[in-house]
Amino acid sequence: MRTRLGLDFGRLWSAYAVSTYGTWIAFGAFPLIAVQVLHAPAVAVSLLDAAGLAVAAIVAVPLGPWVEHRAKRPVMIATDLARFLAMASIPLAYSLGLLSYVQLLTVSIISGTAGIVFAAASGSYLKHLVRSDRLLVANGRFEATSWVATSVGPPLGGALIGLLGPVVTVVADSVSFLLSALGIRRIRGSDVAAPRDTGGLRARDLLLGWRFILRDRALRGLFLNSILVGGLIMATAPLLAVLLLGEYDFAAWQYGLAFGIPALGGVVGARLSARLVSRYGRHRIMVVFGWLRSIFPLGLALTQPGIPGLLTVIVVEGLLIACMGIFNPINATERLQRTPADRASRVLTAWSVSSKLCQAVLMVAFGVLATATTPLTAITVSGVLLLGTPLLLPKRAHLAESGTPADDIRVA
Repeated sequence: MRTRLGLDFGRLWSAYAVSTYGTWIAFGAFPLIAVQVLHAPAVAVSLLDAAGLAVAAIVAVPLGPWVEHRAKRPVMIATDLARFLAMASIPLAYSLGLLSYVQLLTVSIISGTAGIVFAAASGSYLKHLVRSDRLLVANGRFEATSWVATSVGPPLGGALIGLLGPVVTVVADSVSFLLSALGIRRIRGSDVAAPRDTGGLRARDLLLGWRFILRDRALRGLFLNSILVGGLIMATAPLLAVLLLGEYDFAAWQYGLAFGIPALGGVVGARLSARLVSRYGRHRIMVVFGWLRSIFPLGLALTQPGIPGLLTVIVVEGLLIACMGIFNPINATERLQRTPADRASRVLTAWSVSSKLCQAVLMVAFGVLATATTPLTAITVSGVLLLGTPLLLPKRAHLAESGTPADDIRVA
């Protein structure tokens, strides 16, 4: 029987779906524009992703405490509008012949920063909006939506670029943020904000999110596991593109299939997550699929030219993403349930900032490794390192703990 989560959750979910589809339709648009329109060299294209992630993460650090003490819906609307305006500036500059690499980088930083702030605000609001015992179902729906968008968006975006030019998907992405803001504005329920501190923002407040995570043994394990797994997987994404499109001469449509079809595994996994937890228990499912999502990427070391290589990537990525679809809602739910409402924004900001910084560093490191060796070698090294990450997952006894006592970390 389908769990009902309320009309306001439906509006939040719809807003998320619209912006997520827009983002995935525009997937890869910035590197494409950098290469085809601005004729940027390969190193500049790599820096566009890595620098955008790193700078956005650093800029977002002081915004966690700021978000904590403000109503969350206005923050979400403001960040959506900021992304709308930033993205809309690209087709405008392109039409006027004024588009530059610096503008692409600036928009990447603004969009990345706004995305971190939006995630912190929306996570806090979801915890306020949905009962604790229904958070896993809610997170599963967000996860399924994300993977459907991942499957459908890039092929659709590629078709639009082929028909209408390189900036059309950026237009779609900017409009999606505007529609998301309008959807959030329609939510009619109450909002949530932590009490304000008259003493103002102090330096130690910036680190509260990390301090809370590191003092809770279950959160600490999930945190370290998540940022390393995400960083190692994301570090190989551009290398796989170089391997398939460059060295193995895959056609663009084959490359699209290699990542579009496996994303459907994430949809299946997300729909199964709550059922598996209900039947076998949260810790058992977390550990089993935490291990599996770290084992399957090593299969990419077997990638070779031609149809066998294409099938290898599809099968390996499909199994990996299905495991992620099961694991990610559990991870997100555990994180929200263990975090008090008056610290949720700072914890979520710390988590996002750390993830993006880790991804940026590992992208650069594995890019250097691939240049010194081969892309396939770097992908294989990443797969080997992933095998050790499940050792960081929390033990059953850690999950049974109630979390860091309120007296251990004082809220600003």
